[in-house]
Amino acid sequence: MSNNKTFTPPWIEQTASPNSYRSLFKWGDADGFKHPNSGLYAMLKEIFGMSDADFAAPRQDGMEAFDQQAPCGLEARHLQALEEMVGKENISTDAYRRTRMSYGAGMIDALRLRQHIVENLPDVVLAPRSNADIETIIAYCNRERLPVTIFGGGSSVTRGYEAVKGGVCLDMSRHMNQVVSFNEVNQTITVQAGMWGPELERILNNAPELFHSKHAYTCGHFPQSFLHSSVGGWVVTRGAGQNSTYYGKIEDLVLSQAYITPQGRLQTPAFARCATGPDFNQIMMGSEGCFGVLTEVTLKLYRHMPNNMQRYSYLFHNWEDAQAAVREAMQGEFGFPSVFRLSDPEETDVAMRIYHIHGSAADSVLQTLGYKPMQRCILLGSCDGDAAYARLVNRKLGQVARRHGAFNLSPFGVTQRWEKSRFTDPYMREDLMDFGILIDTLECAVTWEQMPKVHAYVRKFVKSRPQTVCMTHLSHAYEQGANLYFIFIARITDIDEYLQLQYGVLQAIQESGAAMSHHHGIGKQTAPWLEEQIGSMNMDVIRALKQHFDPNNIMNPGGTLGLDMNPVQQAKRWGKRK
Repeated sequence: MSNNKTFTPPWIEQTASPNSYRSLFKWGDADGFKHPNSGLYAMLKEIFGMSDADFAAPRQDGMEAFDQQAPCGLEARHLQALEEMVGKENISTDAYRRTRMSYGAGMIDALRLRQHIVENLPDVVLAPRSNADIETIIAYCNRERLPVTIFGGGSSVTRGYEAVKGGVCLDMSRHMNQVVSFNEVNQTITVQAGMWGPELERILNNAPELFHSKHAYTCGHFPQSFLHSSVGGWVVTRGAGQNSTYYGKIEDLVLSQAYITPQGRLQTPAFARCATGPDFNQIMMGSEGCFGVLTEVTLKLYRHMPNNMQRYSYLFHNWEDAQAAVREAMQGEFGFPSVFRLSDPEETDVAMRIYHIHGSAADSVLQTLGYKPMQRCILLGSCDGDAAYARLVNRKLGQVARRHGAFNLSPFGVTQRWEKSRFTDPYMREDLMDFGILIDTLECAVTWEQMPKVHAYVRKFVKSRPQTVCMTHLSHAYEQGANLYFIFIARITDIDEYLQLQYGVLQAIQESGAAMSHHHGIGKQTAPWLEEQIGSMNMDVIRALKQHFDPNNIMNPGGTLGLDMNPVQQAKRWGKRK
C-alpha cells in the first residue's frame, strides 16, 4: 500500500476542556501531549497493516462534556455530619470529581471512560485538612459502616482505589501535602502523604534556601508517574523509581510512617535499624489503604549532586550476553549505577526506529559488526553520587560491557534522549487510542536464574496473539535479581478483548514463577492471583492484620490485596462486560 511520506496524523494538541471525558482519561496534564514520531508511526502502520487513511481522523477525541448523573447514595444525615467535620468547601458530591477520585491511570480506566462507562464511584469526596479531621472521619465511617477509599495523585494502574463499594473518598492531595519537619543532622524529611513528587524534589533541591541547610538534597525516587503521583501512593504500593538501583525502592527510603486506622493511630519508629520484633514499616508498606490512612512519612535523603552524573549506553549482540553483563555488574561489588535499563531485542528494535537509526548508514555499520535487528539489546543509564564514585562505577560498567562484546553508544547521546522523554512517554497512549491502538504494561520481579524462562514464557503468550508487539525491559536491578517490565501494543478497542489479553499476561507471569508485581502494587486488578502467589499461610497473616486494624472492613473494600473478593473476581474475570 502506498503512503504519503509527508502525511502527519491529526494528533490532538488541544487542551482537554474541563469536565470533558478526555480530561479524565488523559495522562497527567490536561494540556500535555507527546506524539509518536515518524519512526514509530511507520512501524505501527507496518505491524498492523494500516495506511495513512486509517489515521485520517480520530475515532473519538473525548472532548465531549462529561454527562453522567451518578446520584449520591449516602443519606442526608451522613452528608450533613461529614460537612460539619471538614467544612462546606471541602466536601463534594459532583459526579465528575467523584469519577476522578475512583478512576486511575490504567488502560481499563481509559477504555471505560472512552465508552462513557462510569461505575464504582464514591458517594462523596472529602478533602481533610488535618490528622484530626481524618481521625474524626474514620471514627464516624467505622461507626456507620461507610466504606473509605483514599486518593493521592491518581496514577494507579491496578484499580488500586476504585470505590467498588461506594462510600467516602479522602482526597489527600488538596490539603495534606505539607512538610512536617526537616532534619539535616539525621538527613531526613517528614512530609504529609498527599505531597506530590515534583514538590518534594523542589523543596529538597532548594533546602539551603528553605531550611538553611549546608547541602541540597534529593529523595532519589523518580517513578515514571513522578510528575503526577504522591508520596503516600509510593509507600502504600511499594513503588520504585527509575533511579532505584542506586537509591533503592521506596521500602529502602522510608524510615517512619503514621497511620490513622479504625482502631486508632499507629506510628512506626524512625530508627535506621532496630531489633524490636517484626518491622512494622515493612508490614504497613504495600497495604494499599486496607489497614488505614497513611498521613505522614519520614524519608531518608541523599545529597543532590547532579553535576557528578555519569551517563552511559551500550549495544549488545544479543539478550543472553546482555543479561550476563548486567548480572555481572550488579554482583561486581564496585558500586551500583543509578539508572540501569536494559531493553530486550524487540524493545531495542522499536527504539532504533524511534531514534531513526533503523535503516540508516549507522545501522548498516552496526549490522556489519554483528549487531543484528531483533537480536541486539540496548543498555542505558547513569551513575550518581560522589564524583569519584560515579566515575568509578561508570568505568567499571564499561569494562563489563566490553567483556561481553558491547558497542559503546555513549557518545551518541542515547541516554540523554531517553531522559528527555522518560516522564512524558505515557502521553502517546492517548494518540494511539484515538486510532484504535492500545499500549499497556505489566511488570514482575524475577531472580537472575528465572529471568530467561520468565521472559520467554510471557513473550510466547503475548506473541500468540497476531499482530501484537511485546517489548520488555529490565529497569530495577539487585545482586540477586531484577524486574521485567512488559509493554504490549495491539489493535484493541473492546474491553473484554483487552481484559482477555491482560489477564492472560498475568496468568503467564504467575505460571512462569515470577512475582506478580515489582512496584505497581496489587490493587483490585492483580488481587485474584495474590494468594496463589504468596501462599495461604501468608495470606492468612494479611487477613489477620485486616481484622485487627479494620474489623468492619470499611478501608478500601471490594477486592484490594485479594481481600473480600466476589465470586467473579475470584474466578479471575472481574471487570468483564459480559
